[in-house]
Amino acid sequence: MTAKPARLTERPWFSSGPTAKRPGWTTQALSAAPVGRSNRSKVTVGRIKEALELTRDILGIPADYQVFMTPASDTGAFEAAMWNLLGLRKVQVVAFENFGQLWADDAVKHLKLDAEVLSAPYGQLPDLSRIDAEADLIFPWNGTTSGVKVPDASFISDDHQGLVLCDATSAAFCMDLPWEKLDVTTFSFQKALGGEAGIGVLILSPKAVERLNSFDPGRAIPKVIRLRKGDAADMTILGGDAINTYSFLVVEDYLDALKWALREGGLDGLIARCEQNFTYLREWVEATPWIDFVAEVPETRSTTSVCLKFVDPAIVAQAPEVQAKLASKVNALLEGEGVAYDITGYRAAPPGLRIWCGCTVDADDICALLPWLEWAYAEALEHISI
Repeated sequence: MTAKPARLTERPWFSSGPTAKRPGWTTQALSAAPVGRSNRSKVTVGRIKEALELTRDILGIPADYQVFMTPASDTGAFEAAMWNLLGLRKVQVVAFENFGQLWADDAVKHLKLDAEVLSAPYGQLPDLSRIDAEADLIFPWNGTTSGVKVPDASFISDDHQGLVLCDATSAAFCMDLPWEKLDVTTFSFQKALGGEAGIGVLILSPKAVERLNSFDPGRAIPKVIRLRKGDAADMTILGGDAINTYSFLVVEDYLDALKWALREGGLDGLIARCEQNFTYLREWVEATPWIDFVAEVPETRSTTSVCLKFVDPAIVAQAPEVQAKLASKVNALLEGEGVAYDITGYRAAPPGLRIWCGCTVDADDICALLPWLEWAYAEALEHISI
């Protein structure tokens, strides 16, 4: 039996969504939430506007971009963009993990668009040189389920004619986003800043708003994701008005996270926290023979949702079910010790572990976790028939 490490993590939350709350968070952070008030009241509208203004300020979103909230988290925000904006041009979908494939399925099977899917297996990016500047482009900046990210935006030409739609839910607040190349950007609080779930953020460039004003997709769009009113963009919604009734506990939680972000030095401070977390984990992976990144190319390795696979030849030789059982046992052992919660890899990804290194995680906890991973792996091997 392997000896247990002496030091515990202070905060064992390493899930990739919902992610860890900001350091020092308690329910007291929600005490000023205007619960029981109309979502049209001055105080509730003021909370939403404050959150959107802070979002714009921290992320450096241009003044002429529209920033607003949608129901149903990042999924609702991205669905709203697809259903309202697409159909005028050919669509290209970059799919290298689960959510990229989800958007591809929506484009092809549900919206029945003229769509080309550029796909790649877990761990790889598609051939981005195939991007067509005339097409509307859909891509995730960071693959939450694969641990693969685009290294930069150089694959998007400066004169891209179509709209560029970016799912940035596991990149926002942890990676620098080039707004000049993005027409639609979405994320959710529960990934980006450890907020409670249920509300998404949708950011539209002037070019995207012009598409709303000039193009009727000719399809029925449910009210909860409808961005047009009559023949033009609904500027009330795009200006920040609630599409439907939001939870003001969730909005208050987001405001609390945004104010913490400012105290941490804004976007630069958040990115630095994330990269420090990733550096500690990367150094451990490089020194540990039984584990490796799912992402094959170092420049494409996510610094937030870090996905790891087993590479011990004795384990790789086993059926995927055995490898998945091993990952589940590692997770159960760590959870039982109160050291780490919810670190098994995504169900469709190669069996292994997934550790959130986003900005709300403390670097000291990443360091404390590493010897526990060694312990849990050794213990799990004794319980798995190989």
